[in-house]
Amino acid sequence: MITTAFATLSISFYLASTVLIVRHSNQNQMPRGLFYLAWAAVMSHLCYTGIVFLQNNGFSFSFFSTGSLIAMIVSLLLLIAASNKPVEKLGIALFPITALMLGLAINFADKTPTLSQHNWAMSTHILTSIIAFSLLNIAALQAILLAIQEQKLRSHPPKRLVLSLPPLQTMEALLFQILATGLIFLTISLVSGFLFIENLFAQHLVHKTVLSILAWIIFSGLLMGRSRYGWRGKTAIQWTLIGFVLLLLAYFGSKLVLELILHKQLNT
Repeated sequence: MITTAFATLSISFYLASTVLIVRHSNQNQMPRGLFYLAWAAVMSHLCYTGIVFLQNNGFSFSFFSTGSLIAMIVSLLLLIAASNKPVEKLGIALFPITALMLGLAINFADKTPTLSQHNWAMSTHILTSIIAFSLLNIAALQAILLAIQEQKLRSHPPKRLVLSLPPLQTMEALLFQILATGLIFLTISLVSGFLFIENLFAQHLVHKTVLSILAWIIFSGLLMGRSRYGWRGKTAIQWTLIGFVLLLLAYFGSKLVLELILHKQLNT
């Protein structure tokens, strides 16, 4: 089956990319072959997603399908960012997760409401939610890498992997740039949700909305604190990770409970 072929290729390329990152992790510059493999992985993943979209006449938003779609978008955004920013080493954690989510999506395919079954307003809400989560996912990975870098720089002497990373100031500036962009899409997602979702209680979306609002408050407060008080370092890392965990629970917690545990389906 053609979908299985594209998925298998994509998973293989993701894992090969991870191996290359590990092998060259102590170098300042990654080999060009890494980018070719990573782009091949994302393009194969995109082909798989496109074929499934055509077969189902829309996107499926089941638990594993959504995870696969978001992981693909995060990987794509990472590669785009890596063209002019030193973020490619985040792939050491991201690419295996993306391969895993794609594998689960193939083996646990499920029929849920597709994007084509929603009106334009709901489609806007869903797509901006996915983009926001994807960007803030990258921010969380960046925060973890920044925490490791900050800790290892205190060791004597620091390890070569840490020395190969950009300066802390550059890493922090990149983190806040990603956070600001992700917050814009999260704001659009929340506003569109309030405007166009008719009954939050009937659609089991109250906890999702509350957690998303709490995450929005945390990210907004962090950006404001950065602007006014110069927040950085551990403060930025901790609050970025707390905000992302809230979003993770909002986006996937409800799906996990309702679809996989209670065997119900979320409307979105």
